[in-house]
Amino acid sequence: MSSQTNMSPARRRRATATFASRLSLRALTRRYGESVALKSIDLDVEPGEVVSLLGHSGCGKTTLLRIAAGVETASEGTVLIDDKPVASDDVFLPPEKRNIGLMFQDYALFPHLTLLKNVMFGLSALNRNVAMDEARAALARVGLERLMNSYPHEVSGGEQQRAALARAIVPRPGILLMDEPFSGLDARLRDSVRDETMAVLRETGATALIVTHDPEEAMRMSDRIVLMRRGAIMQNGSAEELYNTPQSLFAARFFSELNEIDGIVNNDRVLTAIGDFDAGGRADGSNVTVAIRPQGVLLSAGSDGEGIAGRIMSRRFLGEVDHFDVAVDGLEAYLLARARTDGILTPGAEVEVQFDPRDVLVFASET
Repeated sequence: MSSQTNMSPARRRRATATFASRLSLRALTRRYGESVALKSIDLDVEPGEVVSLLGHSGCGKTTLLRIAAGVETASEGTVLIDDKPVASDDVFLPPEKRNIGLMFQDYALFPHLTLLKNVMFGLSALNRNVAMDEARAALARVGLERLMNSYPHEVSGGEQQRAALARAIVPRPGILLMDEPFSGLDARLRDSVRDETMAVLRETGATALIVTHDPEEAMRMSDRIVLMRRGAIMQNGSAEELYNTPQSLFAARFFSELNEIDGIVNNDRVLTAIGDFDAGGRADGSNVTVAIRPQGVLLSAGSDGEGIAGRIMSRRFLGEVDHFDVAVDGLEAYLLARARTDGILTPGAEVEVQFDPRDVLVFASET
């Protein structure tokens, strides 16, 4: 097993630009017997755009990717590339005819072929010498030229991932589809390999659709995030839009831990056991949930009457911040708080609790 090396920009060649394509999905539905995996999905991915499909396991994101790739068919709907149908009731182009690059979770490298021959596999239409030159150049782009004669089992997981990326980009696809491409890497490697991969994608300019279940990964990689639940799109927008203005409690939960407190609206205020909050225009009498992010729970020692009284029940050091469980009157559950207090607040300490309005969200109560 080779040691993991960083793919330094100084050591690799710049990736060759490609002609990015537009991917459009129209009213895609996928049924498996009585089960509906996708419910009339509409989505456009613009040329050169990087979009993440984000959601829990089983939400339909991988099924959507496979239908776009042509390795699975939809029950209903149309897939278009550059506004031309490649899958519909009347048309079906196989994956090799769609100018799409595929990169799966397990990398799918052939164990009996060297990395060089794995990358050459998708270039069978070229003269062998030309294909070899192209494959070498692609491996050089991802920092693996020195390992081109190694077999997959002889290199690390990060190096296998980069070889799979080289194989996906070497035909210069207009669209690159990636299914959980970094989930097999340990946490130490995931960030660096992901950043290196994104640098190559930005250089090639290819359109990319990436499946992930990790919200931080989606935020770091994407121009746009498509959040899915139970086969449907819940919200579609930039990382800032989904984090700052989630359209549902589900979306808010996906991007942060939350303190959730039930309340009722009265005169444009939400009345709760820990005070009242801006109702954001919700109708009087509405049952709502106030969702407060832990970093929005502000703690101070002592009491000056500006907030509500609380007591620190536990403190866990997390490096950049401390995580606190705080007991307050009126709530059975502890409030979760994240703050940097330099060790001033310890279990048993009496504190005053206030809330940062930027981290207070209000949603209709879910049944």
